[in-house]
Amino acid sequence: MSATSGFGGAQAAFVERARVARLGTTMLDGTPHVVPVCPVLDLDRIVIASAFDRKVANIRDNPAVCIAFDEYSDDWDHGLFQVIVYGDAYLVESGPEFDRDAALLNEKFPQYPVSTSPIEVGSTVIIEIRIVRVSSSGL
Repeated sequence: MSATSGFGGAQAAFVERARVARLGTTMLDGTPHVVPVCPVLDLDRIVIASAFDRKVANIRDNPAVCIAFDEYSDDWDHGLFQVIVYGDAYLVESGPEFDRDAALLNEKFPQYPVSTSPIEVGSTVIIEIRIVRVSSSGL
């Protein structure tokens, strides 16, 4: 397992391909909260969209987050891969940055614009994760 303050090439490629990851936040009482999310890697940050829900409330109270990307195989010697990103989350609710992030998410996940949960100001918040530390194994 390796740990760095930023992405290596293989780590970035693995995260960039990921269609789903698991985002961990912490509730006020210290209880962990983990949910699946659909991420986009944009240079040195990870971008996701969310309704105004528990994870957003947790981030407002404590911006420290962890997001896990993994690939499982029954071939444990050659098929287990993971990248764990630790970072600080920022909430973007409107403006040019919101529009740019929404475009990135809509491009990677064309389901967003035609789903029952399109990315829209007022009903969606963009969560930007600024990377503090990265660890990985299998890459």
